Amino acid sequence: MCRPHSTSSLPCTEWKELPEMPDDSKTDEVLIEVEGLRKWFPIKSGMLTTVKSHVRAVDGVDLQVKRGETLGIVGESGCGKTTLGRVILGLTHMTEGSVHYAGEDIRMMTNRDLRRRLQIVFQDPGGSMNPRMSVRSIVGEPLQVNGMAEGAELTQRVADLLDSVGLKREHMNRFPHEFSGGQKQRIAVARALSLDPEFILLDEPTSALDVSVQAQVLNLLEEIQAKHGLTFVFITHALNVVNHICDRVAVMYLGKIVEIANTSDLFSEPAHPYTHALMSAIPEPSLEKASRRRIVLSGDVPSPADPPPGCRFHTRCPIAEEGLCDVEEPKLESIGEGHGVACHFPLDPGMKLPILDDDQIPPEDDDKPNTVIL
Repeated sequence: MCRPHSTSSLPCTEWKELPEMPDDSKTDEVLIEVEGLRKWFPIKSGMLTTVKSHVRAVDGVDLQVKRGETLGIVGESGCGKTTLGRVILGLTHMTEGSVHYAGEDIRMMTNRDLRRRLQIVFQDPGGSMNPRMSVRSIVGEPLQVNGMAEGAELTQRVADLLDSVGLKREHMNRFPHEFSGGQKQRIAVARALSLDPEFILLDEPTSALDVSVQAQVLNLLEEIQAKHGLTFVFITHALNVVNHICDRVAVMYLGKIVEIANTSDLFSEPAHPYTHALMSAIPEPSLEKASRRRIVLSGDVPSPADPPPGCRFHTRCPIAEEGLCDVEEPKLESIGEGHGVACHFPLDPGMKLPILDDDQIPPEDDDKPNTVIL
């Protein structure tokens, strides 16, 4: 059955309600703490490769991830979600700021220790697998590299890992091209679990899968989290998926977090105008679509190499005020328990963004939601 608060388009028949995780698996303990994080990529030109500017992919992010939770990170393409995740894992060097894992600066941790405790599942599982390697080699390689298993013991460990993700022992002798997208993602999850990590970054793990397979993979992830007490950061464009699996959600725009809250609060009472626009794009059941209007923001997303002054969203915001929003950058401040927003004019519960009158709205196809252009 579907979760009670869900407005997702995932089919209810595919969603399996799972038992609650043990009381001690989700705590207020901070596992990962990000402070003042920046990652700027240089833009070079000329024969001497002079740096003329920077792409500010992540630009001043403060974030905490609690042990045992699933934190979703959402936003448009290019907002810095994946870069933030890669810096947290130590796969990309930070320009400024700090990332602490269980109280330890990741820059002080050895690469082997990082890889054993923090893992990643990529968007394209097939692209992260060597097509010439068998599943046994793909899943077992981390165990071999870290000297944790060899020979018959390695074979048994791989068989157990495949079983834990719903695959069979005989699958270990096959190659990646022999599997479907959903099966490849299960193999990727098995590989991530091989070193018994505490944290897994899930970077768009369901975006390449059809809806029914998405639901199966989400069920698998929740089962694994409940069994192993894992902590997830879930990066995605799909808000319907976030609504299903995440405990909290952070919304990013142009390298910054503009809102963060518990999932139920964010979906029921979004406070940032950008979050409102994202929520309006969630597919609704057909019986409800007549009362829903999709918010389409005016203008293009500014370049991260030349972000606007003040609030970075002010160039597209329908409630921005000249002289304030285009001058002063809003800080991420608390507006309720666990709910933070970076906006000079956060929307109160029940408030709506200004919209056009019906006669100003362009005609839409019957099968599409009404569009409101801001």
